[in-house]
Amino acid sequence: MTTDVTTTASAPPDIVPIQRRTLRLLFSTQIIGGIGVTIGIAVGGLLAAEIAGTAVSGLVLSAAVVGGALLAIPVTRIITRHGRRPGLAFAYGVGAVGGALVVLAATSGSIPLLFLGMLMFGGGSAANLQARYAAVDLAAPDRRARQLSLIVWATTVGAVAAPNFAALADRAGGGLGLPPLSGPFAFSTVAFLLAAGVLLLLLRPDPLLTARRLAAARTGADPGTGPGGTGQAGAVAAEAGAATPVKLPAAPSAGRGAGLRAGWLVVRAQPAARLGVAAVAVGHLVMVAVMAMAPVHLRDHYPVEDVLPVVGLVLSLHIAGMYALAPVVGWLADRLGRRGVILGGVGMLLAACAVAGTAGHSTVRLAVGLVLLGLGWSATMVAGSTLLSESVPDAIRPHAQGLSDLLMGLAGALAGAVSGFVMQWAGYPVLSLLAAVAVAPLLALALRPVRPGAPDEEGRAKCG
Repeated sequence: MTTDVTTTASAPPDIVPIQRRTLRLLFSTQIIGGIGVTIGIAVGGLLAAEIAGTAVSGLVLSAAVVGGALLAIPVTRIITRHGRRPGLAFAYGVGAVGGALVVLAATSGSIPLLFLGMLMFGGGSAANLQARYAAVDLAAPDRRARQLSLIVWATTVGAVAAPNFAALADRAGGGLGLPPLSGPFAFSTVAFLLAAGVLLLLLRPDPLLTARRLAAARTGADPGTGPGGTGQAGAVAAEAGAATPVKLPAAPSAGRGAGLRAGWLVVRAQPAARLGVAAVAVGHLVMVAVMAMAPVHLRDHYPVEDVLPVVGLVLSLHIAGMYALAPVVGWLADRLGRRGVILGGVGMLLAACAVAGTAGHSTVRLAVGLVLLGLGWSATMVAGSTLLSESVPDAIRPHAQGLSDLLMGLAGALAGAVSGFVMQWAGYPVLSLLAAVAVAPLLALALRPVRPGAPDEEGRAKCG
């Protein structure tokens, strides 16, 4: 795998090899983690239906989404205090425990244990999402979106490969005496543990701690204590391979007790950061709402024996739209600006709602709508995440990123829960219309004029 990390005037030469190594490592663990997440989710609904019944299976899957969103809170705290490496490893570790609990739930038939396991299983998703921010910490300003998009794109490999492992993992689990459909979760547990171990051993130096050290050196700040102070400096020096930790200038600190509230205060005060958070959350909400009910819509137009292959093909095209062109989206965000790509994503989301909502019996039209939906999600995710990351100070950045992932996860969970009721009461066209209406606030925010002298929202300014 090759990465574009050519030295530019905005990237110090000694950072280039660290960033190249970081990207390669993150790319690899995203594939491993992506397989772990997808292989579990692929059979999670079936396993939940076996244990708890069909009516409860949707809530069980929602538990994984909510768990991933809520886990952003402790993961953010760990990342802020100790860096990306322990934070990502912790999230994968929680996901591994969740996978093991799901296996125990399948063995014992325990519904509460199944819910708890799926809640913790969301740790794998939380780690995969947070990894994209680690790609930005040391990236040159004119390459941030491209390098973030590489990590988003890596998820495609795991998502495509995972279904092919599901049957094999189930057979292997059966050979070990595990109940049917629990083998994939045992496989997920191993994958998450492998990803956590690789990160703990090899993600050195930590990209966030290194970025803070460089930012502090630029500002000439004095050494301090706590986050960004002597403890952090010693950790950076040790990770870099120094024989004796040395004192380095302190980076700006978020202050004692700072958390998601501190991130919210900064995001609220910074228009560019608000746009980034809104793009990620709204794009995810619309994507989940329209995508989740597409199989139900298809079920009404196909015989039972034919619907699964059609659903599989349509959703595969949707996933391709989400991930396959992420590097192209990143390149456009670096060339055209974050705001322009967000606006393009808004346009694709609106087009997707219009095409999918009026598809009727046409499977081809619905597939086109879902591909547009995936592309709109990709544009808002990549450009929004990049814009947020470069719009807040280094010391508060993990808090703002954690807040964004929390809101994104909750938005997706809300969309998934509400979409079923809307579908039952009013149908797929009305659901698509309401999803389009939900895009309106993001469109207004993206079209808001930029004040003269405001921080550059096109990614050319340096923050920190």
